[in-house]
Amino acid sequence: MKKIIIATLLSLTASAWAQAPANVEVKDAWVRATVAQQKATGAFMQLTAQSDTRVVQASSPIAGVVEIHEMAMDKDVMKMRAVPALALPAGKTVELKPGGYHVMLMDLKGPVKAGDVVPVTLVLEGKDGQRSTLEVKATARPLGSSPAGGMTHGAHKH
Repeated sequence: MKKIIIATLLSLTASAWAQAPANVEVKDAWVRATVAQQKATGAFMQLTAQSDTRVVQASSPIAGVVEIHEMAMDKDVMKMRAVPALALPAGKTVELKPGGYHVMLMDLKGPVKAGDVVPVTLVLEGKDGQRSTLEVKATARPLGSSPAGGMTHGAHKH
């Protein structure tokens, strides 16, 4: 009886965590390849949620620290800062791109080469407070392949 209850609870927990990713569509996920000794890079993608959702956390096995960052102009200076959450309004595409919101991968465990597939896990939170995970596979693009207005993550200090 005890095994049945535990198995039921585990399956309920797993299904609760598995339901929300269908709520968020990911397009064009990529990371910027790195050069030797570079300890940080960015991950970029387009996210569209069916209902109001927030990205509240991110992780990746290739990095010791992963944060959601925002770049914005402050007077004449471009500044980057971590944000506690990224809102995904229902039906609106939120673009994570160089020069804007992005996933910052820091304390890299090794180089990221063009063509590598980098796993990134996003933790999503719905309006009801329920959390789920979304597994993203981002392909590494060569340096210099990002759109104009990009930034150099390698020079980012924390």
